[in-house]
Amino acid sequence: MADWRSTSSSAEGRADALSGEAAPTPPRDPRPLSVGFVLMPGFTMVAFSGFVDALRLAADEGDRSRPLHCRWSVLAEELRPVAASNGIELMPTERFRDPAGFDYLVVVGGLLPGTRRLSPALQDFLRRAAACAVPLVGLCTGSFVLARAGLMQGRRVCVSWFHHQDFLREFPGLRAESHEMFVVDRDRLTCAGGTSVVHLAAWLIERHCGRAAASKALRILLEEGALPARTPQPQPSFAERTDDPRVRQAIWLMEQNLASPMPLQEVAQSVSMSLRHLERCFRQAIGLGPHEFSVRLRLRHAHWMTQHTRLPLSQIALECGFGDSAGFSRRFREVFGYPASALRRGKVDALAMSDPLALPTT
Repeated sequence: MADWRSTSSSAEGRADALSGEAAPTPPRDPRPLSVGFVLMPGFTMVAFSGFVDALRLAADEGDRSRPLHCRWSVLAEELRPVAASNGIELMPTERFRDPAGFDYLVVVGGLLPGTRRLSPALQDFLRRAAACAVPLVGLCTGSFVLARAGLMQGRRVCVSWFHHQDFLREFPGLRAESHEMFVVDRDRLTCAGGTSVVHLAAWLIERHCGRAAASKALRILLEEGALPARTPQPQPSFAERTDDPRVRQAIWLMEQNLASPMPLQEVAQSVSMSLRHLERCFRQAIGLGPHEFSVRLRLRHAHWMTQHTRLPLSQIALECGFGDSAGFSRRFREVFGYPASALRRGKVDALAMSDPLALPTT
């Protein structure tokens, strides 16, 4: 089998290498996989360390950590320490240089304020990399950096559910995905962050160094095996946990559309199910049908807003997808056992507050 990395100096070769998630595992290339990291102020330490440690473990036999099959550098405009979100500082290893010398450039984000101001030197570096077809990777909020540099047009972007609305507000013309662990769209790779970076790193390692190297790195990191890109992200606190990935994705869609609930037929189509099958899977996984779950999900959010904001109840009803304030008040009382106005006045004992998404008892 021909080794596609022999063409990696050309745009066509790099595009072919990233054309699909199920690409065959190539033979090991004697040339090391070269990765450059750019750390944004307030970067997430686990995103950087998880990715670079996967490279380290794949780079050598045993646990000797020699950069034989993978090499990496931390790049910056100036050699000054960069503080992570946990306050620990890390010193870059070299200044920005010709990006064509790398197989991938990885932007590690973290706290959103640290991604908002891009220096002209950083923007120029990333745009030169894109111009010479070096694939760009955004970890955590690194996707925001790539978008701000104008490098995500026409591509899907993986964003953590925690920052989904922030991304849509700032980049309404881009397609943000928050139900997948990572997204590979041609020469742009984006990842939700956290421990999912290990699986994106394994995806790259397998395609450059072979499946054995990727498996070895994952085993040492105590991961049973590589997770595919479409693995659903862990659910936010308002969503019921379930092992059924299609139900989890449907819940995510409901949560992302609280103010304007998606028709259930559209939800079912989005997760490649019939409405009847969706109904059956919801009842089996959660004990509620999808319509009742959607209503209770929105009521749960309305309960939180009533308790923690000073918005008028009529506005809360609208923001939680209830066009009729009277209907909202009636359902609120039915589910919680007390009116929203009593909760707003602090007349409800905390012990009396029930969870409308708790599994029904038998």
